[in-house]
Amino acid sequence: MPSWSRRIPFRVDIAGIIEIMGSSLYSRSDTPVRELIQNAHDAVVRRRKRDLTFQGRIDIEQDAQRHTLRFSDDGVGLSPDEAERYLGTLGVGITGLIKRGQPVHSLDEVAAEITEVAERSSAGGDDLIGQFGVGLFSAFMLAERVTVESRKVDYAEAVHWEAGPGTDIILSSSDRETPGTTITLFLKPAHHALAEQEAPLEAAVKEFADFLPVPIYLNGASQRANVINVAWFDATPDREAVELELEGYFQETPLDVIPIRLEKPVAVAGALYVSPQRTPGFADEATVAVTVRRMVISRKIRDLLPPWASFLRGVLELHDCSPTASREDLVRDEQFHKVRLILEQRLYEYFESLAQTDPTKLDSIIAWHRYTLAGSALHDTRLRALLRKTYRLPTSQGQLTFDQILEKSAADPLFEANADRVVWYNTDRRQERWVNELFHGHDAPCIHALRSFEESLVASWVADDNAHGAAGEIDLRTASPSAPGFASTVLGIHDVEEAPEIWRDFLAATDAHILCASFHTKQPVMAFLNERYELSKTFEDLKKEGTVPAGFQRLIDQHFADAPAQKNEVMLNRSHRLVARALSQKPSHPLGSVLRLLVCNALSAAGAAVPRSAQAQQVDDLDWIAEALWGRGS
Repeated sequence: MPSWSRRIPFRVDIAGIIEIMGSSLYSRSDTPVRELIQNAHDAVVRRRKRDLTFQGRIDIEQDAQRHTLRFSDDGVGLSPDEAERYLGTLGVGITGLIKRGQPVHSLDEVAAEITEVAERSSAGGDDLIGQFGVGLFSAFMLAERVTVESRKVDYAEAVHWEAGPGTDIILSSSDRETPGTTITLFLKPAHHALAEQEAPLEAAVKEFADFLPVPIYLNGASQRANVINVAWFDATPDREAVELELEGYFQETPLDVIPIRLEKPVAVAGALYVSPQRTPGFADEATVAVTVRRMVISRKIRDLLPPWASFLRGVLELHDCSPTASREDLVRDEQFHKVRLILEQRLYEYFESLAQTDPTKLDSIIAWHRYTLAGSALHDTRLRALLRKTYRLPTSQGQLTFDQILEKSAADPLFEANADRVVWYNTDRRQERWVNELFHGHDAPCIHALRSFEESLVASWVADDNAHGAAGEIDLRTASPSAPGFASTVLGIHDVEEAPEIWRDFLAATDAHILCASFHTKQPVMAFLNERYELSKTFEDLKKEGTVPAGFQRLIDQHFADAPAQKNEVMLNRSHRLVARALSQKPSHPLGSVLRLLVCNALSAAGAAVPRSAQAQQVDDLDWIAEALWGRGS
């Protein structure tokens, strides 16, 4: 078979392109309002570059009877050749060419104009927004037919451009007398409301163009519809003014305001603030309103701020970043990532500085967003270093930072050969008061790490210090008799050992680990709970009732198989007269029943769920004690 080849042109289905733009490229039906305002803005800015005394304006008018929406500007305008070249070609925009400084390989007059404008703009069009050449086509999302009337500055001839549902464009002369452009949208029936109701149109202007430096007027009103000037974009912003304007824009009162103004290596201007809204967990993301050349790209740009800063909101002008083709987000390119790194560095520096200059304010912020910050610090070394000096943990001596806890936790050299400091912690809320009593008068505090992420955070701080060795060797231990040194240094207990087997069997129904020791004579029995043990028992009860889904049950079984739950612990005091006498007798003696009642009572007082078998034994124990005291049948 002979080989062959041929060259064919690209074919574009205009109706199909418009449908794609309406259903895929843009997510909002009011997007054409933004696109047409943007085109008008760029025309005004280009004329300002020609004439430094020129101000310019944009007018938007509704006509309910004709079902039209009209966008007018007094900007630089278009010549007939430019209208033919740029308004009828999807993807070729004059603004984009100016910004990129690209040559135009067509009409000499157009090439000369582009060269002239590019030369007058030292930044190659840095004040212009558009670049993709799709703005006018977006109008067909709303309109059946679109007309353009335009006259270029210093040109004698104006042009009329018109396109409808077909693929042909009609160009003709126009009797327009003033420079500028008017675009008229003949709306589809589904969008007639845009010509009849002013509120949605005004909302779109404020949503997208509130900060544009060109005034926008609706329906001939004397007052402009956009704000233009806001304090957070000022070169030297007034902090109070910024706070008030952020409060008005976001409808919430900032807890603190962080002005942002950087020029190099990328330009960033605006302000962030600490939101009073508490984020429910660690999965929430920080969202920022972003403008590019003052056009709002989105109020919810993600990934700009570090994950730990999910409680921050704000508005940032990112002059050097590029919007996506839909202009509803930013391109995640090198410039975007530079901005992200710079913002992260700025935030670290701000909060670290606040720790020195205004620790009370930082305490308030951390107290308000403690769960987010503590959870994030597990994976962020620099944030963890900040929080160790500022994040206050509940302890037996009140609220203390980790550094303050470390200062008080020197190990007793008489009992500790391998640790320079011992940090104690309790994870069970039911034992908080009991642990406070145990540590009363003790030099070292006990941390109440009642939330799992706080336990992990403390462990991370200890690991950080041990890795650097700045404070010597630190050991983290639970406040439990089974922990090394707890009995001797905290409880003043000595001679700790397993209870005799006969007594372990007698007290087996309590399902607790039974120990004997000698300590102060006022307390016969001490009970210490193990949170994981209590949790495992709860899951066992649910399993028996058949209320746990099979998949969840497998996860539970695997969790406790990997790290088996230790039992609750009970310590019998040999120094207590009653306990000593009971231990000298056989468990069948009435004092054995008394001791078993004391054990059950200690577990209950500590918050443990006493097993049903032990509860049943309590009835028998009481009967046996009554019989011993008064005799059978008394």
